[in-house]
Amino acid sequence: QVQLVESGGGLVQAGGSLRLSCAASGSIFTIDALGWYRQGPGKQRDLVATITSDGATNYADSVKGRCTISSDNAKNTVYLQMNSLKPEDTAVYYCIALRVVTVSPEYKVNDYWGQGTQVTVSS
Repeated sequence: QVQLVESGGGLVQAGGSLRLSCAASGSIFTIDALGWYRQGPGKQRDLVATITSDGATNYADSVKGRCTISSDNAKNTVYLQMNSLKPEDTAVYYCIALRVVTVSPEYKVNDYWGQGTQVTVSS
């Protein structure tokens, strides 16, 4: 099995910064990409950013220029640095590991989600 554990959420004032971390563990052979989604109150879960194993990044328009995604492939860990936070960034942030190959007890390719970490931005 694969587990994703997020950390770094919290309460911050508008204009502040937070850094989220997510570590994947388990019988992982390879991970094609890691990323972050978020779900605000009463809203659907939306993409924030993704990063592939070779470093290609993709950002939602709403966070471009304010957020930076990075990863440590050796540690199967992804980070999201969020700056100039706005109240509309308030959401539960979910880590995702895409196209994870596990070989024990059998060969399998799946996507996995973390449990989520709350980010609240006060005005």
